Amino acid sequence: MSLFRDDGIVLRTQKLGEADRIITLLTRGHGRVRAVARGVRRTKSKFGARLEPFSHVDVQFFARGSELVGRGLPLCTQSETIAAYGSGIVTDYARYTAGTAMLETAERFTDHEGEPAVQQYLLLVGGLRTLARGEHAPHLILDAFLLRSLAVNGYAPSFDDCAKCGLTGPNRFFSVAAGGVICGDCRVPGSVVPSAEAVGLLSALLTGDWATADACEPRHVREGSGLVSAYLHWHLERGLRSLRYVEKS
Repeated sequence: MSLFRDDGIVLRTQKLGEADRIITLLTRGHGRVRAVARGVRRTKSKFGARLEPFSHVDVQFFARGSELVGRGLPLCTQSETIAAYGSGIVTDYARYTAGTAMLETAERFTDHEGEPAVQQYLLLVGGLRTLARGEHAPHLILDAFLLRSLAVNGYAPSFDDCAKCGLTGPNRFFSVAAGGVICGDCRVPGSVVPSAEAVGLLSALLTGDWATADACEPRHVREGSGLVSAYLHWHLERGLRSLRYVEKS
């Protein structure tokens, strides 16, 4: 029997029995972890309020055996709040839907429990912090998070040089299957011709050029979001359930 401590973001919760919950977290040191939190659905439980989606927490786990992830679910025995991002997210519909899509994305990209995913974890912490503070439009924060999640998992799209032959950009065609923008010689069936402004927006979101992103016109934002959604769908093999509820300006 072993005790483990880690900090993580609560991705989702599920009811278990009459008073318990199964908590899914993305942790710094152990990747995605599912654990049982006993008694947290009781009205007098202060412990349960700390284990809600969007919460950044320091958690102690109790596991049978020497491994945190094994045959059975570990127990959450202690929890301390590091940052309650939910308080700045759940009261605003646009922030809430964008945040929910971020949590679902993080869970989908960490499908093997117990495997560290530090870059994805740090990306999620930063994204939720920015979203809770309202530093940029929620849909822009979400698209930036989606693009960077793709990048840290090895699927970074190209927005300048041809994704197939490397021809120096700008290139006018875009193909999700090819990996981003492509030149005329490498054009494949199903390619689209997005506006230069939409491609420029996605490049800015990927690199953190928020001055360019914040100044983009709504029609180009919507166009860019469509490209991000299609690219994410291709690599995840199925879309995000939560993405359909996200508001687009």
